[in-house]
Amino acid sequence: MDADVAIIGAGPAGIQAAIQSSRKKARTVVLGRSGGSAISGTELENYFGAGPVSGDILLERGREQAEATGAVFVAENVGSASVEGGVFVLGLEGGDSVRAKAVVIATGVSRLKLGVPGEKELFGKGVSYCAVCDCNFYRGRRVVVIGNDSEAAAAAELMTGYASETHWVRWDLKATEAASKRAEGAGAIVHGSRPVSIDGDGRVESVTLEDGTVIPTDGAFIELGARSAADIALDLGAMPEIDDTLKVDASCRVAGVPGLFACGDVTGRPWQVAKAVGQGCVAGMEAADFAKGAKG
Repeated sequence: MDADVAIIGAGPAGIQAAIQSSRKKARTVVLGRSGGSAISGTELENYFGAGPVSGDILLERGREQAEATGAVFVAENVGSASVEGGVFVLGLEGGDSVRAKAVVIATGVSRLKLGVPGEKELFGKGVSYCAVCDCNFYRGRRVVVIGNDSEAAAAAELMTGYASETHWVRWDLKATEAASKRAEGAGAIVHGSRPVSIDGDGRVESVTLEDGTVIPTDGAFIELGARSAADIALDLGAMPEIDDTLKVDASCRVAGVPGLFACGDVTGRPWQVAKAVGQGCVAGMEAADFAKGAKG
């Protein structure tokens, strides 16, 4: 699929960016699932002119507005990102790709946690939330990838090229059939039981499953949601801040990568819908102008 502007993230920032981009007659595609937004399932009380209001209602109305202006929504997360000949190429979890002249990152910053004993205590000591970032540390070692979505499948597939033994723990499979087959075909050992603890004395030594299985391992990669902004930014040649946020200027441009913009929680505090929508407005207009050649 070809687009002028690709927006990664279907929350308030991404949807507002889509509205502005489409209104400027730029071919706009929004990638991601609104259900992953931080306001999904919440009640907002401090948003101008609309409180209290359901976050889900705001997302639904925003999407309707964006679609009415011509934006196209694709409910798939981005699994890979690159720049080829000045064009952004975003690989989707289902195997398709989007080529765009400009990209707006509006993914938010939260990495979903598993919430089991040992996860917090062993973070950075074998527990990781980014297989792409840490794969090199596990060459010739044993790893466990934990997650149900296509991101976990992609991580399991990736780690088979580094680790001596790759286990994929999934208990409520949501990954596409294609992504699952690629991981299994690459040699990932599949387990169908929920993890209940990550164990080790100072470093990860094993993962225990609900069915009693204990998997000896050197690393546990928790992949429970869409790729973080930091992952995507690195793939596109940008350098995130130490806290995984992206620094932007007043036009929401990300330094060092022409045509790359960011808005919303991914740019740092305050994590408020009002800020996300305001930055989304700026990012959408600027990205559309860039895509159409108005770079000044």
